[in-house]
Formats: sequence, structure tokens, C-alpha cells
Amino acid sequence: MTSGRRLRAVWRLGRAVVHGLRGLAIVLLRFPSLDAAARHARIAWWARGMLRALGLRLDAQGTFRPAAKLVVANHVSWLDIMAIHAVCPQARFVSKADVRHWPLVSRLVDAAGTLYLERDKRRDALRVVHRMAEALAAGQTVAVFPEGTTSDGRGLLPFHANLLQAAIATSTPVQPVALRYADATQAVSAAAEFTGDTTLARSLWRLACGDGLTVRVRVLPAMGSAHADRRALAETVRQSIAEALDALPDAPTR
Repeated sequence: MTSGRRLRAVWRLGRAVVHGLRGLAIVLLRFPSLDAAARHARIAWWARGMLRALGLRLDAQGTFRPAAKLVVANHVSWLDIMAIHAVCPQARFVSKADVRHWPLVSRLVDAAGTLYLERDKRRDALRVVHRMAEALAAGQTVAVFPEGTTSDGRGLLPFHANLLQAAIATSTPVQPVALRYADATQAVSAAAEFTGDTTLARSLWRLACGDGLTVRVRVLPAMGSAHADRRALAETVRQSIAEALDALPDAPTR
């Protein structure tokens, strides 16, 4: 790596830290006095700002339905939440409980109304599905990554259907979202991978070192869920996302 590229990466990381601290200050000092719409506006601003700070361009297409919905997306990176929040700031994500222990990030994630799942406790999924159903019935938007873990972005892992039961129980439409990270030389960028034993620090450095990184967010048409079989619904949503990913340009970003 050239010294110029290394300096650029350090500069990006510095900007990301400053932006993160700015977001923390807003959460601690401003959120208590803001209504939901104002909070959502600041979540979108912060998410877009963090993507820019790390050198990523946001390429979003499609429209989210305005009413309650279960957003279902493929999972590539911890940045996926910010990519979706940049265009759908009202989404309450279901996240692994480990995120609670991430410095700085945990407080910001809490402020977005995240629902935490203890993956090592089988019965905890029932509790989370109940909480999701309550949120959806109240007209809120909930978002999940049914792969259950991150992939390398080149394909899809099997979808776990359990969490989709919340949409079925409340007859809430499911809205698929396809996510992909590209860069100046790769249609599927390795810089965004967050698999295996990759740490958050290592992921941040790889992202900051990226060249022409773009996160592509494709919002697909919503699907009805009333009386659906959850496994069949999960497979239908998975196929929709797979087709959208296949349709993305093979050429790298410019």
C-alpha cells in the first residue's frame, strides 16, 4: 500500500471517529426532546455521513412503502444497518446481542430502537418475534437479516424463517432489500467483507483503505404475508433478493 493511500485511510478513520462522537452527542443531548420524525431525520443524516466519512458512495434505488413493514435484507457487513438507515431511518433492526458490547456503536444502535437477540438461547427467538409483532402491529418498521450471519457478498446463505413469523402473525407486508458493495476494480468488493474472525477494527481499516467503494441498495416491491407459510415466504423473499443481486452491473464502480 502506498503512503498516500495509507494517509487517506487514516484521514477517513479520523473523520469517522469525529462523526461517531457527533452522533453520540446528538443521542445523549438532543434525542430526549425530539419527536419520532426528528429522530428519524437525524438517524438518516448520521448514517449517510458515516458512509461518506469512510469513503463510501450510496447508490439507492426503489421505494419503501410508507406504512408498517418487515424489511428483509441480505447481510454482508456491519455497515448494512447504516446503508439501510440512510434510506429507511425508521427501521428497528433485530441484531445479535454482541453489538451491545461494541464501543460507541452500541449507544448509537440503542438509540435507533434495536431489538437484541441472544442467539445462543433458543427460546429467545420467541421473545424477539413477540416484540417484533408488537412493533409491526403498532405501525412500525422492523428489519432483519435472515441469513443469521454475514456472507462474502457473492451469494446468499440459507434464510432462517423464524423471524418472518412476526410479519405473518400481524399480516404485515415484507419488503426485500438487496445489498452489495462494489469498488473501482471489483463488482463485489472484498473490502466490505465481515466474515470469519474479522474484527471491527480490521473491518474499519479495510473499508477506509477502499478505492471507490459504493454500497448498492435495491429496495424491491413489498410482498403480502397474511396466512403465508413462513418457510415458503422466506424462500420467496430469498429468491427475489438473489434475482436482484444477479441483475446488478458486473462492471465495477467508477
